[in-house]
Amino acid sequence: MATIRKLRGRWQAQVRRRGMKPRAKSFDTKGEAERWARDLETQVDRFGAAPDTKILETTTLRDLLERYQREVTPGKRGRDQEHQRLDVLMRHDLAHRTLVALAASDFATYRDERLLTVSPATALREIAVLSHVLEVAIRDWSYPLARNWAKSIRRPHVSNARERRLEGDEEARLLSACALLRTPCLKALLIVASDSGMRRGELLGLRWKDVALERQIASLHVTKNGSPRQVPLTKRAVEMLGELKGDDVDLDDVVFPISPGSLEQMWRRLCRHAKVDGLRFHDLRHEAVSRLFERGLNVIEVSAISGHKELRMLKRYSHLSADDLVARIS
Repeated sequence: MATIRKLRGRWQAQVRRRGMKPRAKSFDTKGEAERWARDLETQVDRFGAAPDTKILETTTLRDLLERYQREVTPGKRGRDQEHQRLDVLMRHDLAHRTLVALAASDFATYRDERLLTVSPATALREIAVLSHVLEVAIRDWSYPLARNWAKSIRRPHVSNARERRLEGDEEARLLSACALLRTPCLKALLIVASDSGMRRGELLGLRWKDVALERQIASLHVTKNGSPRQVPLTKRAVEMLGELKGDDVDLDDVVFPISPGSLEQMWRRLCRHAKVDGLRFHDLRHEAVSRLFERGLNVIEVSAISGHKELRMLKRYSHLSADDLVARIS
């Protein structure tokens, strides 16, 4: 059992256990002393010995974030987005705290501050990165942290399900507006996206050697969930891709030579020219999945095309037309 006492104006915590050298440390407040003693006792119970906390006293959270960004992030498919999140985390005051001083309340405070300026989904992703950084520090880098504090706090509730689909003549207006942006592949990209349900990253990573126009199949080797799949293409998608391909195309070239950032800017301009409000590029995936259901495909068939592994997520993306359903049940 730890001993907490006041000594020369400060609070001293002392931990004695059989088989280990007594450890003592002074703090400004009684609460800090009690927390240090509890963490030390937890480590002794867990590992059978008291850890060397000097490394925790000299290492900041920023040190961990920088090492993680340097050693772990480059091996991820979403490395660009994670690199940006790590930069945001390293600019925050929390990054300057030493590891020995971290507590769950620090991460809860960070969460509450971020929720004032960003969406719950953004805050959740940043907390998830923090949690994994600490997990790697504990498991792979042997930092003697008592626990993963980022994992113990309450996570922000995220409710970002969308029901937006193409309405009326919006699709025709978007396709007509493609001519105004002078990007030859943009029209084909919209048609393939709204007919196949492929994700943005899958579309922009698609190469001509992965497209078999005669079979009407696109083969995806790198996907979000890590499972390769083959996606059937509609007749109009094959026609657009055939016009785009030409005769002298290099099979190693990407089908849609557009960067994610450029596509985002291009999409905003396209919607403005077409006078379409509140539509995101990802909504075309919603549209495609819903169309597959409306054509009579079952859940297994749709999941094989869209790449969804969970029925819950597939249901979130499929928003069927009420008029179509009335016609079918009648």
